[in-house]
Amino acid sequence: MTNITKLLIAGWKSLSLIDVHGHTSFTLWTCGCNLKCPFCHNWRIANIDPAICRLVSIEDILEEIYASKFLVTYLHVTGGEPLLQWRELIELFKQTQNIVLNSINTNLTLYGPLKKLLDSNLIHHVALDLKIPPEKLYGVTYNSAKTLWQLFLKSLTLIRKYPILVELRIPVYKGLTRDILIKYLNNIHSLLDPDKTIVVLNQLLGEPIVDPRDKEWCRVECFPPEQLLVELVEVVKSYGFSRVYIKSISAYSK
Repeated sequence: MTNITKLLIAGWKSLSLIDVHGHTSFTLWTCGCNLKCPFCHNWRIANIDPAICRLVSIEDILEEIYASKFLVTYLHVTGGEPLLQWRELIELFKQTQNIVLNSINTNLTLYGPLKKLLDSNLIHHVALDLKIPPEKLYGVTYNSAKTLWQLFLKSLTLIRKYPILVELRIPVYKGLTRDILIKYLNNIHSLLDPDKTIVVLNQLLGEPIVDPRDKEWCRVECFPPEQLLVELVEVVKSYGFSRVYIKSISAYSK
């Protein structure tokens, strides 16, 4: 009997206008994650909620992608953390490489699976979050956050070796100051090629717009003022990034 490769997913959106900046995408949500970010509104997907997550064959997913291929530029795989299923992703991307461009949204802490995917030459776009400071936003112990941050830096160094577009997303909450952002940009700006990098500042949202993992954390930190986003854009631009955008509550509501 032929083995049928399946992905553990929560579903897909055949046409998305917001998941890859400036492009349309077929967006696929995979289940499972190694982080527990307090602001995450996909936490049920990350927790592999059996009421949401199901195994679906790659063949069935491909049928849906084929049906949308004239409307989308990218297949964008997000989660959760898609690299937890890297073997299945490689098979999926092999099947889609002549149909659409392939994109993945990853937290960049799974270096080994990321390298295998990049070495396959099947990825055209990587979206990643600069969740800073990690010990506050990763939702894990202090020591684990420090270890994962080093893996993030190692993965970012790796990505620069490949001819792919990077979409660096910065989750903005009320407590994210200029000094915090500057500290971490000093760590990473040399690892990014400004010509291949788009930066998007995301205004973190809470109830009732989304259902965050840690509702109390979000009551305190979510819905930062848009003026803060504007100020942080200037900080990012000072590092030589020219393509810097804001995704605020108005963008989410469109």
